[in-house]
Amino acid sequence: MKTSESITSIAVALHKFHGLMGKVGKDAVNPHFKNKYASLSNIIEATTPHLNAVGLSVIQLPTESGLETMLMHTSGEYISSVSLTPCKDASNPQALGSALTYAKRYAYAGLLNLNIDEDDDAQRATVAPIKVKPELTPSHAKWEAAKKAVSEGSTTVADIEKAYTLTAANVALLTSK
Repeated sequence: MKTSESITSIAVALHKFHGLMGKVGKDAVNPHFKNKYASLSNIIEATTPHLNAVGLSVIQLPTESGLETMLMHTSGEYISSVSLTPCKDASNPQALGSALTYAKRYAYAGLLNLNIDEDDDAQRATVAPIKVKPELTPSHAKWEAAKKAVSEGSTTVADIEKAYTLTAANVALLTSK
């Protein structure tokens, strides 16, 4: 995160903005998961009048290192943050555009600390219990330590390998749902 030398004016304006801004409703449905979400267009439409009223504006620019989202105040003060735009297939323009829109939505809402209606209390981010096929379960303490690491939220190969050096097949087995 980067900021101007002073953020006094932008802090006051952001405080006023939060006094004006209510919840942002979820206006779209994800066709794959059937869950509702607030579209980028809806978020921008809901926030722009209140941002303008207190002298704030937001710009978002793709950069070499990710997406830069900048909150600016009429005083010249700013707060800026760069977020990654993960995309599985950067050679596919549609996939890249989708990842960029997703990143813009989350970065915009995060920078303004928006209330996007319902909260699932991290239910979707919770790791499901591990189900290991008995015939593939080695019976020793290190394997149990690896299972415990995953059940406590470790989901990356690096986290699991800290508990136990595993083969790629065993890591896949541990992290599959």
